[in-house]
Amino acid sequence: MTTLTPRDAARTAGPRAQEAPRVRAELLDCLQANLAVLADRHHGPDTHLRLGAALRFAPAPHGPGGLPTVEPTLDDQLAAAADRLGLVVTDRATGRPGTAPGAPAQPSYVVADAYHLPWLPYHGHKHVEHSFLLEPGADGVTITDAYHNDTAWGRARPLRLTYRRDEADALFAALPRTTVTVRLSARTPGPAPAPEHTPADEALIDAYLRAYADHADRVLALERFTLETWLLARARHLHAAYAAGLAGGEPDETVRAHLTRWDGVVEHTYLAYRRVARGRAEPAGLFERAGEALRADTAVFGTRPSQDLEDEVRSVVAQVLNVHEDTLVVGTGGFDGDLSRLAEFGSLRMVEVVERLEQRFAVEFAPEDLVPENLHRVDDLCALIRRSPAAPPAP
Repeated sequence: MTTLTPRDAARTAGPRAQEAPRVRAELLDCLQANLAVLADRHHGPDTHLRLGAALRFAPAPHGPGGLPTVEPTLDDQLAAAADRLGLVVTDRATGRPGTAPGAPAQPSYVVADAYHLPWLPYHGHKHVEHSFLLEPGADGVTITDAYHNDTAWGRARPLRLTYRRDEADALFAALPRTTVTVRLSARTPGPAPAPEHTPADEALIDAYLRAYADHADRVLALERFTLETWLLARARHLHAAYAAGLAGGEPDETVRAHLTRWDGVVEHTYLAYRRVARGRAEPAGLFERAGEALRADTAVFGTRPSQDLEDEVRSVVAQVLNVHEDTLVVGTGGFDGDLSRLAEFGSLRMVEVVERLEQRFAVEFAPEDLVPENLHRVDDLCALIRRSPAAPPAP
């Protein structure tokens, strides 16, 4: 992004660029991004990651086109901002925002149709709800938009632009009267919540995917599912970033692999949409792939903390081998972690350990993972559990 010098700006019509806001915008949707800017401004860097504290799959049954949707409403987003970020709504109005000099000095959070917003690639192309921050100044207004996405019409990246008052008046005159302007006050947020994942209901996953797979209008269904998978993937990236940040590190290898799996679902969906929109055949396997990713969420995000998981696995192994759990602690009595060195361990006990662990953690190990090299150490067994999808329901 080019920043104009004051002399250049004085000679140039149109908005003047300033330093872009710094938030993890690549993890956020178009309504979250600018709530994030306000949260960090009031409460410090990375406060906005709290928006990812809870991860759940709860699609509303009747979204656009009659399809179920995980897209949060504006009210949902404002409630999450109040609960997790300490941003509380003090005023809300519907109509075009104003730029009068007497307007409040604090920024307003504005939600408008992106079709009418000239700094976005959606401008003149696509109608979609979008947020930005509006701050009045002595000579004009500053618009902040932290949105980050690649679209069919170009890239959107975080920016801050200052418009002269007459320019802003002309811009806002084009906005629909349904534009919403919200005033938010900042209160000290509570302690950082623990990461929380609510396992998805199997029947709900099936009904959600079937609604898209069986919809008669394939272009509409796949266009909507492109947004759905984008939102699902971003929510999981945000949840992983929050959980890792709270633990003082980065997502582990299992989580990173799962996020890559979700990125693949997004790419597959967009490919399917573009092919069908051009009158070509719909690629196979999309909804099976999305279902696998949704079911794997529980194994990846719903697992116990590492130490708790290791303790539980050690307990199961000790029960199968009929030894004391302390015997299986590396470094105790010369034990190096290799279960095959124990007299009590053998192929029959190994199979029993696998079956007991699948039952205890409600997972199903992949056939290619069931090789002896993966089954002889407690830490390897823990890794298997973390990357295994939830077991299918019993017939």
